[in-house]
Amino acid sequence: MRRQRSRSKLPTEPVSLDITKLSHEGRGLAHHEGRVVFVDGALPGETVLARLTSRRGSYLEAATETVLTAAPERVEPPCPHFSQCGGCSLQHMDSAAQLHFKDAGLHERLAHETGQGDYQQLPVLSGAVTGYRRKARLAVRYVPKRQRVLVGFRERHSNFITDMQSCLVLDSRVATLLPELSALIMTLRARESLPQVEVALGDPGTGEHGALVFRHLQPLAATDAERLTAFGVEHQLSIYLQPKGPDSVHKLQPRTGLERLTYALPAWGLQLAFHPLDFTQVNAGINRLMLEQALHLLDPQPHERVLDLFCGLGNFTLALATRAASVLGVEGVDAMVQRGRENAARNGLHNADFVCADLSQPPATHPWLREGFDKVLLDPPRSGAEEVLPAVIAAHPARIVYVSCNPATLARDAGILQAQGYRLAAAGAMDMFPHTSHVEAMALFLPVRKREQP
Repeated sequence: MRRQRSRSKLPTEPVSLDITKLSHEGRGLAHHEGRVVFVDGALPGETVLARLTSRRGSYLEAATETVLTAAPERVEPPCPHFSQCGGCSLQHMDSAAQLHFKDAGLHERLAHETGQGDYQQLPVLSGAVTGYRRKARLAVRYVPKRQRVLVGFRERHSNFITDMQSCLVLDSRVATLLPELSALIMTLRARESLPQVEVALGDPGTGEHGALVFRHLQPLAATDAERLTAFGVEHQLSIYLQPKGPDSVHKLQPRTGLERLTYALPAWGLQLAFHPLDFTQVNAGINRLMLEQALHLLDPQPHERVLDLFCGLGNFTLALATRAASVLGVEGVDAMVQRGRENAARNGLHNADFVCADLSQPPATHPWLREGFDKVLLDPPRSGAEEVLPAVIAAHPARIVYVSCNPATLARDAGILQAQGYRLAAAGAMDMFPHTSHVEAMALFLPVRKREQP
């Protein structure tokens, strides 16, 4: 039996690395002894002392310990937890440089896939860089040795929970409550069986504008329920419990009223209601800018019929319905389809309809495809819209607006559209998640036979 060759240990002392560029994940790229190294906390043009943390096949991972030569874009991270917390990865980079990094990465991917360079590069949509996050999943862990409960995001590349007293990016209505939330859970009998708290916030001043959803693995004692209720009353937050899967979520406080939060879209005179576990955009300000840009690019006319794929609860659908003759929203989750119908009725829109369909499967047999559409909007998950694109192309829409949370699959799908007679006419990044490497994007596609201006 052959003895397996043992792998050499990583150096215990930091190594000097010259950073040449940023990866798409926002880590510095360097080389050490013939291997690529991904370096947390390093920027292009810098020389850093970094500790090698792991070996991953053909590459290494490292964490910056000392910056020997700093890049002009380097700033002091504004959050005291940045060095540990995995919630943000780019706080050491100036905000303007973050936008440039995200924008350049998007266009690099699009150019590589399509070979096009003649499309309009839209300005990056950006807004507040602090206090923007309205939805989050906070991890919870009782630490007996410290006699404390930790509540926050997980540490970088770890399952440990960051010891957080505040959060720079979380909406201040909850960010300022982290110490009190920790102290509350510490008083509960269920503190050892409570793994997470979901945060969901609507607009301030809209009734039940915020909610905390407590996941608990064991039944709650009556005294625990009383303490959670009192916390919700004190801080004007609805309290929900989740004893099992998502379907088990129910409201504890207040006991009356619908299980809904709300947010407004003033430009279209809309108010949308959602359940705390529904998907909604994390960043309310960027969501409004995103809708404005999408409607500008799609340019729906009063006589046109529009198809909105992956429509969710109707975020785009209802705004489009205020401009077009009719809009059909298609979504794979039936609960969201019901929510879309609720919101259409809530806003008095009778020209918006919703259907449930699995868009991860080729939809050639769906009857709604035979109805004909003038324009199409897509907002798929990270996996993209590859399966549904043949049906979109077969409808011959005059314009396609593609909203993406993954530039890699957007670029792939741009190549598919290009091969089937559509050209990329405009594209731009959206900074939905400041201080992270996450990039949202939007692109406009037009038939090759038409040379319309976006």
